Amino acid sequence: MAERPGRKPRKPHSAQVVRTERLTPHMQRVVLGGDGLAEFAADTCTDHYVKLLFPADGVTYPEPFDMERIRAEFPREQWPVTRTYTVRAWDPQHRELTLDFVIHGDEGLAGPWALRAQPGETVRFMGPGGAYAPDTGADWHLLAGDESALPAIARSLESLPDGARAYAFVEVAGPEEEQKVDSDVEVVWLHRGSRPAGEALVEAVRALEFPEGRVHAFVHGEAAFVKELRRLLRVERAIPREDLSISGYWRLGHNEDGWQAAKREWNARIEVEQEGGATAA
Repeated sequence: MAERPGRKPRKPHSAQVVRTERLTPHMQRVVLGGDGLAEFAADTCTDHYVKLLFPADGVTYPEPFDMERIRAEFPREQWPVTRTYTVRAWDPQHRELTLDFVIHGDEGLAGPWALRAQPGETVRFMGPGGAYAPDTGADWHLLAGDESALPAIARSLESLPDGARAYAFVEVAGPEEEQKVDSDVEVVWLHRGSRPAGEALVEAVRALEFPEGRVHAFVHGEAAFVKELRRLLRVERAIPREDLSISGYWRLGHNEDGWQAAKREWNARIEVEQEGGATAA
C-alpha cells in the first residue's frame, strides 16, 4: 500500500500596511499590500478570513519566517498568537487586502495594533479560509450579525445581483457605528445601547415575516445570540442545515484563544440539543 503523502506545510503570507482609516468610533480599517500577496486570492467566498500572526512578547523569530521551524524550535508559549479577521475586500489588480477591526480602546491584541499600524509595517498571516457565498439559486437571503460579522455581511450584500431579495440585520452599539454598504438592499441597523449583545437582533429576526420559497441564511456573531437564532431557523423554521451558514465568531467573556479552545465542544452540544429538539418535533 502506498504511503499517504504528508500534508504540505502552509506558508504564511507577508504584506505591508498601505494605509489605515477610522471608519467609525469602534471600527478601524487597515489595507495591506505588497509583493508578498502575489500568491494570495480571496474571490470565491464572501466570508473569507485570514489569521493574523502576532509575535509573542519579546520574541524574535528567525528569517525567513517559517511556522514549521518556529513550532519545532520554540516552546509553545513563544509561538505567534493568531487573531482571525474577515476579508472586507480583495483587489487582485492592485494586490490590496482590506481588513476591518472592531476596537475597544486598549482592550485586546489586534484592535490596538490596528490603531497604531503605520504604512510600511510588515504583517504576516495565514489563509484565506471561508465557506459561504450567497446562493444565487435561493429565492431570498437572510443575513444577521453584529459588528464582527459586518464585513462579511457587507461583502455578501455587495455581491448580490441587483433586484435580489434579501433581508439584512446588523446590530451595532449606536447610530454612530452605522456604515455605508454599496448595495440596493436596505440594511436594518439595530442599536444595542445598554442591552445585552444580540438581544435586539434576535427580536428583529424573530419578528420578520418570512417570505415563501427557499432561504439561504448567514448568521454570525456573539455565540449566545447565534445559538438562539440557530434554534429559530433550524428547529422552529426547519431550514435545512445546508442552507445555513451559522456560527459564533466570538463569545462574551472569552478572548479568541479561549473561545477557539471551547468552540468545538460548544457547537457539538448545541447541535445535540437542537437537533434532538428538531427530531422530537
